Amino acid sequence: MRGNKTINWLLEGDPSVRWQVYLDLIDADEETVWQERTKIASEGWGARLLKLQDPEGTWANKLYSPKWTSTTYTLLLLRRLGLDPDNVQAQKGAFILLDKGFYKDGGINFFKSYQYGETCVTGMVLSILSYFNIQDKRLISMAEHLLGQQMNDGGWNCERPKGATHGSFHTTISVLEGLLEYLEKYTEFKEDIEKSRRDAMQFLLNHHLFRSHRTGEVVDPKMTRFSFPPRWRYDVMRSLDYFQKINAPKDDRFSDAIDLLLRKRLPDGRWNLQQKHTGRVYFDIEKTGEPSRWNTLRGLRILRWWEDKSQ
Repeated sequence: MRGNKTINWLLEGDPSVRWQVYLDLIDADEETVWQERTKIASEGWGARLLKLQDPEGTWANKLYSPKWTSTTYTLLLLRRLGLDPDNVQAQKGAFILLDKGFYKDGGINFFKSYQYGETCVTGMVLSILSYFNIQDKRLISMAEHLLGQQMNDGGWNCERPKGATHGSFHTTISVLEGLLEYLEKYTEFKEDIEKSRRDAMQFLLNHHLFRSHRTGEVVDPKMTRFSFPPRWRYDVMRSLDYFQKINAPKDDRFSDAIDLLLRKRLPDGRWNLQQKHTGRVYFDIEKTGEPSRWNTLRGLRILRWWEDKSQ
């Protein structure tokens, strides 16, 4: 695959893309993967973000807002880039999120108007804290809190305290990513979390990843347009990328989403960046409407999982 034109184009990109190409598409040796990954802190997008950190350890001197320059969303992006989990700068920012946001119910609450942990934010922050190797018993409380917030349909919804009775795609994928990162580092509540994740997978599959379970109609057209970084928002590529990462068993209910992925593919084998989520940014990673290395990387590794005949 190394001589493939699309692969070569991907390898001309940022080190955050290159290391994942070596890992997920080329099956390179560990040393090659790690050599590329370590460059994130000193070259390209990752290095630029690290240089923008406040002396106190935050970004934009804020925890959650403004979107997307705050500490939460900068660390979310650095996690997606694959920055070294032991990076001291990132860990400093992550500890601030934990210390400032941990709420008495075990969730994360950055909002004065809320008297409870916000589920979507708790999922995102748990993914950050777990990924960056934060060893603190409060993470166990966060995982337990998320277990208690799961709804009867298998999903999660940050609007549950306001009366919501149906899972949210956005909240569910953020919690799933958070619990996955948590299980990489912690064993507490492992069996309960595994069951919780299976139930959430069924929630998404029952919706064919983007359709109403009642009418079959597309829930939100934005879910069918692939963005990077996804921020808090759900889309089909983000969901499929999660399922390829966990090597989910094949299921016919993935087919609609895979068909959508294939329809979006350009004749040259790449995928465009289809949308940006409105908000402040330090810099644009890619241009909307043009071929995207991030979407192409993710699209190819999703298809590699889906087309694997060994399962």
